Amino acid sequence: MKQSILNGAACAAVLMLAACGGSSNTPVASGGGGATTTEPAKPKVSTEDLSTGAYAVSTGDADKPTVGRYYAAADGKRLLAFEDADDSVDLLLRRADAASAWVAVPAPTTDLNVSLLSSQARTLATPDAATLAGRYVVRLSDGAAADFNIGADGRITAGTSACKLSGSLASSTLPGALSLSLTSNGCAALPASATGVLVVDALDAPASLRLIADDGARTVDLRAYVEAASAV
Repeated sequence: MKQSILNGAACAAVLMLAACGGSSNTPVASGGGGATTTEPAKPKVSTEDLSTGAYAVSTGDADKPTVGRYYAAADGKRLLAFEDADDSVDLLLRRADAASAWVAVPAPTTDLNVSLLSSQARTLATPDAATLAGRYVVRLSDGAAADFNIGADGRITAGTSACKLSGSLASSTLPGALSLSLTSNGCAALPASATGVLVVDALDAPASLRLIADDGARTVDLRAYVEAASAV
């Protein structure tokens, strides 16, 4: 059984997450020559920098590891997604490029260092919007279904369900992924907008594809299934 590492953001040694570092405060001078105040430093996020490729990874207790996916691009871009006991992504670590800092979603309250127990290289084909074109259905956290369409041009348009999902797909430097921009309206627990990736992975079968994204505060993880036009 998998276990969540969200609580590890606040000192979870049992999961090998070094999140108890003493962050320093940054002095900030107030206007008018007044007393100097301190502004808490933002928690630092770090993890191992794997070479270019896609990986199945794990962290935490070797007997009950938390598993995830790691995507590493040649330009330094990184995405690391960990799943909870329900196989849903509940922690994302991402880096825009080699010169950027790691960002965790949800944001930790103290320094977070994720140490990997294992990393297994995997070969993933790069998805193609034209090949993926069609109608899909996802299941939301409240149990409701939402349908959407992917066009050959990468445009995502809402279907007939109450939850309206739209957005766009574009090429990505991350292996086995397309860049995703997602907008939602009337969708339980989903942020109004999020960015991330679309991945096609045999590990997610029977789902046809998976949308993994965040809005900076919350993660989005939607498994999509191909449906006939009259299914919903």
